[in-house]
Amino acid sequence: MGLEFEYKEGQTPIDDYEKESLLIKSLTTQEELDELEQLNIEKAVEWIIHSTFKPKQVLTVNFIKLVHKKMFSNVWKWAGEFRKSEKNIGVDWIKISIELKYLLDDIKYWIENKTHSPDEIAIRFKHRLVNIHCFPNGNGRHSRIMADIIIESIFNKEEFTWNNSNMVKADKIRSKYISAIREADNGDIKPLIKFARD
Repeated sequence: MGLEFEYKEGQTPIDDYEKESLLIKSLTTQEELDELEQLNIEKAVEWIIHSTFKPKQVLTVNFIKLVHKKMFSNVWKWAGEFRKSEKNIGVDWIKISIELKYLLDDIKYWIENKTHSPDEIAIRFKHRLVNIHCFPNGNGRHSRIMADIIIESIFNKEEFTWNNSNMVKADKIRSKYISAIREADNGDIKPLIKFARD
């Protein structure tokens, strides 16, 4: 029968090719998949905690791919590889690399010119990154971890709390997060910054 995918509000469906790239074929429920992904993410977080990253290293396409690979390489064959399919959100897949270059150029400018506060720079980066939607899956979780790495390694500030949730469950905290993302989509980044620090 295989795994039936269940999508919560704000999640992006993956196509048949992407589904076929699941490394563990014995999974039968969404809960098992969520648990496996979470275990892989926890290993990635351990790697991050025990690493020291230089700003020049963090603000690269290769590093963005590496973090995604560390987060999902035990679950998906395409971990760390840009998507090659269109999604319900995100840029056209052929524009991912160029949009990412624009974002990396922008964040370097924001940092050099102190255009925004450190929290706002990290959250603006997170928001733009998730809207580019580089990967077939895991973009929200990946963009939050990238924001944490930026705030710690570039600004020497504490990582974000994200309401003490990984936002996998469809609950009030996830709804609040999706609402803050939508407000950021409409030009108001403040609710997303507040959510990240609550």
